[in-house]
Amino acid sequence: MSDISTHILDTALGKPAGGVALRLEKQSADGWRLLSEHQTNADGRVPALYDAPLPPGRYRLTAEIGAWFAATGRETLYPLAQIDFTLPGGGHYHLPFLIAPWGWSTYRGS
Repeated sequence: MSDISTHILDTALGKPAGGVALRLEKQSADGWRLLSEHQTNADGRVPALYDAPLPPGRYRLTAEIGAWFAATGRETLYPLAQIDFTLPGGGHYHLPFLIAPWGWSTYRGS
């Protein structure tokens, strides 16, 4: 079992991105199953993405950055940023989003 955390940083402004809609999904035999939906807090974080340890499997974490950029009066090329990942089982995985109007990236944090 694993647990994950995330945060979203607007690298163009050098600030956390509060108010971004996020969803966590798990792949199943029937397709993708929604596990949780949240909005980032003022620090760009979601305190608890899921309230239980996650079993091994394939997941995706999607941030609705297009709507967030529009709400902040900025144009963007990307309507969403999505991290598609596989949890092998055990441990903590921090998967942050670094966003800007014309690009985004991620990495495994601690």
